[in-house]
Amino acid sequence: MRTDRHRMKLLALIATVFAFPASSFAAGGETHVEHAGNDIHNVASLQRGARNFVNYCLGCHSAKYVRYNRMAADIGLSEQQMIDHLMFTGDSPHQTMTNGMNPDDARRWFGVAPPDLSLIARSKGPDYVYTFLRSFYADPTKATGVNNLTLPGTAMPHVLWELQGVQQAVWEGHTDAQGNVQKQFKAFELPEPGKLTPEQYDAFVRDTVNFLEYIGEPVQVKRQALGYVVIAFLVFFTLLAYALKKEYWKDVK
Repeated sequence: MRTDRHRMKLLALIATVFAFPASSFAAGGETHVEHAGNDIHNVASLQRGARNFVNYCLGCHSAKYVRYNRMAADIGLSEQQMIDHLMFTGDSPHQTMTNGMNPDDARRWFGVAPPDLSLIARSKGPDYVYTFLRSFYADPTKATGVNNLTLPGTAMPHVLWELQGVQQAVWEGHTDAQGNVQKQFKAFELPEPGKLTPEQYDAFVRDTVNFLEYIGEPVQVKRQALGYVVIAFLVFFTLLAYALKKEYWKDVK
């Protein structure tokens, strides 16, 4: 009996440990994430993404693990093109992509220093970043005047509002079993369009996310290409080993 009680307690503990992360994920995973559909093999998209990042992101965010010259070589730009169009903060092509914002000033202005974006696409996923940049909406209760459906309460202002326009979130409510009114997101409306059409803005964000995915792992394209070669070698070696085995054992009864 005592052994059975200990066994039941152990099973209950294991069930609790495994159930807790699952319930936490279910509670925090309600936000729908859109598929970015980016392609890091698309060099033209990477070049446009680098332009977008330098012009709209680098003022606040850094990419301190990425060197200008390495990035330019990977996305098909000459050193002079890189200097003319992408280098606004670095003094040398060998420097990393850092910004000039003082962290103390950033904390005073935004409440938190903007994070480095070198690994943001690897840590959050390109789909998350794509959805985040498309999910800002007007919220007069916030200091920045906007909120974000993917990351509610974000300190980041909508720096791309001139391109996207100002979205309004449409909510719908329903009453639960306890009589509490629950508010759920229904759709976005765009009463104030920006300089780009919604399709053009989505393409702009996709190029930016494509670049962020590239800098998260600059060797990704080469790694994938090498992977095909390695798999082909292993298949060839397997067939060769099998043929050799049959030759050695053909006379064994």
